[in-house]
Amino acid sequence: MKESNKPLIYLDNAATSWPKPPGVVEAMNRCLLESSANPGRGNHAMADRAAKVLLDARKRIAGLFGVANPNDIAFTLNATHALNLAIQGLLKPGDHVVATSLEHNSVRRPLEALRRKIGIEVTYVPADESGKLDVNRVQAAITAKTRLLASTHSSNLLGSIVPVEELGALARSRGVTFLVDAAQTAGTLPVDVERIKADLLAFPGHKGLLGPQGTGGLYIHPELELEPLIQGGTGNRSESPEQPLQRPDRYEAGTPNTVGIAGLSEGAAYVLRETVEAIHRREWQLTQQLMRGLLNIPGVRVLGPELGEERTSIVSFHIEGVDPTETAVILDQQFGIAVRAGFHCTPLGHATAGTMDTGAVRASPGYFTTESEIASLVEAMGEIHRAFHSSFSSCMRKHGGEEQT
Repeated sequence: MKESNKPLIYLDNAATSWPKPPGVVEAMNRCLLESSANPGRGNHAMADRAAKVLLDARKRIAGLFGVANPNDIAFTLNATHALNLAIQGLLKPGDHVVATSLEHNSVRRPLEALRRKIGIEVTYVPADESGKLDVNRVQAAITAKTRLLASTHSSNLLGSIVPVEELGALARSRGVTFLVDAAQTAGTLPVDVERIKADLLAFPGHKGLLGPQGTGGLYIHPELELEPLIQGGTGNRSESPEQPLQRPDRYEAGTPNTVGIAGLSEGAAYVLRETVEAIHRREWQLTQQLMRGLLNIPGVRVLGPELGEERTSIVSFHIEGVDPTETAVILDQQFGIAVRAGFHCTPLGHATAGTMDTGAVRASPGYFTTESEIASLVEAMGEIHRAFHSSFSSCMRKHGGEEQT
């Protein structure tokens, strides 16, 4: 294997999408040049233009998620920030939470922190090894003390899609607040807060919405009030010592990332033009191509739903006898292919998949990935398998052992 000098093949879109549509860069540059004042904090034209940047972004995202009032969307730094606002802003001592065994640490760690600090109770409902969740098991976990049902929309390890519409109906019937983590589905799967009966929906701007890092948001149902995660300047009611009740100001203290939100707005506009359905169809086709190729390599295990089943564009795998981190380093240094290896901030997911001892390599195609790039990854993985298999066979022969077949 020779060191690659080929152009980068980027297959880490589940972490951050790349490249971005050209309009995203242009919108951010235009905002820097023309709308860099503090929105809502000045009686001048540039401040008004900055405020319009935020309003336009809210409207576009509201259109994507079926949100009636754009002011029910609070901008955050990322989905982690949004999830912390939802969890810490809602729960009180003695509350019970039901979550799944597919959750990212952005859900698990705030829950565990509140378990230690204020004594909430948490039940994690296990999914099966492929990431399929039985709604009946979730229903059985709900008690009279349950305040929150929290669920990812798609596992960031397995790519499995959780039946959030059924979970939302269950939560609504039991009077339980429903929080959806749309980190892996916002912009790549249809998400309608009314259809899935989401009371809270957290989303990142830098993944499927094709915006820059440092952006995200939380939809908050109009009848639900949260305690703000941070408090401070909002640009209105400055004479009051209390954080205002008015949305979205209540949840957006401090100067916002206007430039980043300008990019997010353009990313959302691009998704609306292309349509979420077309984006998902394209990514699913690439995912199936990748899975077919990997499954033809001896010793490769692909995690998550079977070939042909619905999933998001996440394909996690490992080669028997090869450390996932070593695989990722070889792919990067020898083939110019960017993937992620390790535990992907979801030990719950790895425990569900049975990969806590090994971790996994995760490849995540995006809308701009090409079929030839997928073929290059499959070819590289075949070469890695042959290299390690040959080394193992030579070692066995040298020491007089027999290779098992």
